[in-house]
Amino acid sequence: MISNQELAACKSALLNRQTELINHVQDHLGMTLETAQESVGELSNYDNHPGDTASELFERSKDLALNEHAERELEEINAALHAIEEGTYGICSECGADIPYERLAAIPTADRCIEHANNNVFKQHRTIEEEVYSPNINPDDTSEELQVEYDAEDAWQEVSVYGTSETPSDLYGDRENYDEMYPNSDGAP
Repeated sequence: MISNQELAACKSALLNRQTELINHVQDHLGMTLETAQESVGELSNYDNHPGDTASELFERSKDLALNEHAERELEEINAALHAIEEGTYGICSECGADIPYERLAAIPTADRCIEHANNNVFKQHRTIEEEVYSPNINPDDTSEELQVEYDAEDAWQEVSVYGTSETPSDLYGDRENYDEMYPNSDGAP
């Protein structure tokens, strides 16, 4: 059980961070502007290089993500402050054990002990895309399957099923049907 002095320190840290986040969220990082064009003060995007527009779009999406993160953190702080008022702060929501003060000092919004906090850890160490490259990329998950690489041609064949700007006459001579455009297409999309 944490002491009243430790509880006051945690509450003070939560209130300080709450004030900081409220100011951050109220500013919305320029989110009151409707378009990226307005956020940079340009009258027109016509003369801008596409790379400049892409940079502005990236920055705006980053601002949106930061704003969402701040709002989520505010919700966690409000839940922790509510737990202080109820007298349940510092008690694990899973097992009811006391959460050590050291953990609460490091993460004042913690509502679970270390043992139960680890239940939400992302356990996949490799990116999901690597499964496409090789079925045996993970040493714990081996298969006897032949390893055939997924190359650019395979990717193009998958994507081209949804259409291209080419006509049947652009590929392999004159064709009457789009389904006959690609080798090994078997007339099926």
